[in-house]
Amino acid sequence: MALVVKEQQDFKFVDEGRGQVLMLLHGLFGALSNWEAVVSHYSKHFRVIIPLLPIYEMPIKEAGLVGLREFTERFVEMMKLEMMMIMGNSLGGHVGILYTLQNPTKVTKLVLTGSSGLFENTMGGSYPRRGSYDYIRERVAYTFYDPNVASKELVDEVFETTKSIPKCIRIVAIAKSAQRNNLALELHNIKVPTLLVWGLNDTITPPMVGHEFNRLIPNSELMFIDKCCHAPMMEHPKKFNQMVEEFLVRPVAA
Repeated sequence: MALVVKEQQDFKFVDEGRGQVLMLLHGLFGALSNWEAVVSHYSKHFRVIIPLLPIYEMPIKEAGLVGLREFTERFVEMMKLEMMMIMGNSLGGHVGILYTLQNPTKVTKLVLTGSSGLFENTMGGSYPRRGSYDYIRERVAYTFYDPNVASKELVDEVFETTKSIPKCIRIVAIAKSAQRNNLALELHNIKVPTLLVWGLNDTITPPMVGHEFNRLIPNSELMFIDKCCHAPMMEHPKKFNQMVEEFLVRPVAA
């Protein structure tokens, strides 16, 4: 399904469906197309909201995890959202964790897939190189088990982004902020039920990272998808949605 972007005040976002809010948080290079299968599936049962994180536009002094968490807080306040379930991929998972730690009464469940926050290889171990389409294509393909999932449209979008010096500066600043912002000593404070869905072949946040999240978050469960890398919702959308739906509809123990 083609996602419609709405605007209100200074925010751009997707808002589809009705019911309990399921807020999706995208990664550093997270195109909206990454979430199309998720939105199509869950908007039949939930109100699915995706705020477009201002990764490429935020003031350089605010370009980091704290700035993105504060942006998310302002967005939630503007939308008057309560009792949310949050799902985050990669950097979006990291932002979701920080938001949940700071606003525990707003969140009922958390889904993390390939989340940063403990260890990650940014862009496959290096920062984006401007001007080289082949390099960008290789790096985008590196995030998938099946490189064919890296469509030309996705590669073109990332390439256009990395052609901009101001955008690259913000990407590097946020990537470094994510690497510095290690959550190992804080994860025990997450009390909401948490589902960890990891690609068994993840090269960015390897399976050991999923196991470590599982060890450190008290009320968490870990599931793996084989022949899958850093974006399970794109590589195996049906399997991913089935795993997550079973978790989301499960009653929360009193």
